[in-house]
Amino acid sequence: MSLSTNYYSLRLELTRIEPLIWRRLLVPVTITLPKLHRAIQGAMGWTNSHLHLFHIGDELYGEPDPYGEMLLIDQKGIKLSSVLAGSVREFVYEYDFGDGWIHRVVVENLQEAHPAWSGSLCVAGQRACPPEDVGGIYGYGEFVDAIADSKREQHVDMLRWVGGAFDPEGFDINSANLRIRRLKG
Repeated sequence: MSLSTNYYSLRLELTRIEPLIWRRLLVPVTITLPKLHRAIQGAMGWTNSHLHLFHIGDELYGEPDPYGEMLLIDQKGIKLSSVLAGSVREFVYEYDFGDGWIHRVVVENLQEAHPAWSGSLCVAGQRACPPEDVGGIYGYGEFVDAIADSKREQHVDMLRWVGGAFDPEGFDINSANLRIRRLKG
């Protein structure tokens, strides 16, 4: 098998939240970290509205901080296969430093691509991703409680804010893959 025809199977888990929200992605081993970021955004349902970083091994990768407050290695052009060299089989993807969404990413295996595959692909998952700017884990818990209880003061406001409806148990694999393709994951 040539390197370009291999795919990593990655399991993404949103940490510190129950019940577990997770996705399984197949990504080319040649994928760069910026493209992996976009694939994760699409699979989870995030809108790429906030900063992110990858914590892989002992290094932090992301977009350069123009203020120099975060010492990150510029992720541009860095391939996932190059940072997974050696024994690294798990890493962290953090999104939205204010809400603090931490994703545990486990490299499950390496497999040969199917001829129909192109780019990244979400092949499984469970539960809806929290909406952007919901206030982190605590805010998401409050949000879910408010939309579930029509007697709560914030019930109507929260439903209006999220666009009318939200199913915390809902996950649509087709929508996830459409978002990935639109973000060119």
